[in-house]
Amino acid sequence: MTVFEDLHLDHVGLAVGDLTRARVWWTDHYGMRLYAGPAPSAEPVGIPMIFLGRADIRLLLTEAGSGDHPAAVYTRRHGDGVCDIALGTSDAAAAYREALRRGATPVSPPRLQDGMVTASIVGFGDVTHTFIQRLPSTDAHALPGLVPSAESPVSTEESTGLRTIDHFAACLEAGQLLPAVAYYEQVLDFRTVFTERIIVGRQAMNSMVVQSLSGTVTLTLLEPDPSHDSGQIDQFLKDHDGPGIQHIAFAADDLTREVSEMGATGVEFLRTPGAYYDQLPQRLIPVRHSVERLRELSVLVDQDQDGQLFQIFTRSVHPRGTLFFEIIERVGARTFGSSNIKALYSAVEAERAGDG
Repeated sequence: MTVFEDLHLDHVGLAVGDLTRARVWWTDHYGMRLYAGPAPSAEPVGIPMIFLGRADIRLLLTEAGSGDHPAAVYTRRHGDGVCDIALGTSDAAAAYREALRRGATPVSPPRLQDGMVTASIVGFGDVTHTFIQRLPSTDAHALPGLVPSAESPVSTEESTGLRTIDHFAACLEAGQLLPAVAYYEQVLDFRTVFTERIIVGRQAMNSMVVQSLSGTVTLTLLEPDPSHDSGQIDQFLKDHDGPGIQHIAFAADDLTREVSEMGATGVEFLRTPGAYYDQLPQRLIPVRHSVERLRELSVLVDQDQDGQLFQIFTRSVHPRGTLFFEIIERVGARTFGSSNIKALYSAVEAERAGDG
């Protein structure tokens, strides 16, 4: 057993320009609750942060402010976005030391605070990985330096709707896909579970999926093919000013219900051409939702040898049009829906053309 055998997703760190606005967005549209925040004080102390969540989803929002704090540096370059993917482990100090021994770049050394040991390394671009070790008495809804909220966390057993994070999709510069995959395999013992080359019209991109040994942290890594016309990956890299997380995929237990409820709160989703549903019966028969219901909500469906998956993508509300989200429901399927990836690519390209 290696020190990375039990790596799992602890939480996601997002750097934001306006903490109040971000909190309202996540609570009103995505059903998150406040788990912890700064201690009440007449004077602001430190960097404003709040910890939100729902079921197994936990998000740490850090307001950028000014100066040289990492959140400020991140937002000045990229705008709001995912700046840290925190990895839970039984021994954060050992994980940090082993990662450095294998070639990782350090960000912050091990530190014990409030019953948690944390240490950080560089992941890719400006995205870091924080190892976090929670001592036996530490609540999963707590983070160092934050005070628990009076709101009751929604337990995994009680919660419906969005339940966990299925995967992250990251855009990399051309030529950086294989080095990134090698990094995760050699430094953190991730394994490659899926590889695909996608060609849509005169555009092309390469995709590889790496996953932690526990199977709970999944990164879909994407790079453009410079021998073809530029497309959405190139546009992301330009607008985001470098590599980063393009979207977070949230898993739901009933996708059509969740999409309907989120739509009622004002979340907008990408629309899918009607021809997709006209042709669907030739490709597969949905096992859980009717074709009519999928068409009504613009939900995509695909299948592999293990089952089916349903997915939909939100329209980006990011000022730069970069970060967006996916909602996915797996009914046995383990892959990521080859035809749906192409459908997403086509849908985003159509949106870009329409905005232009």
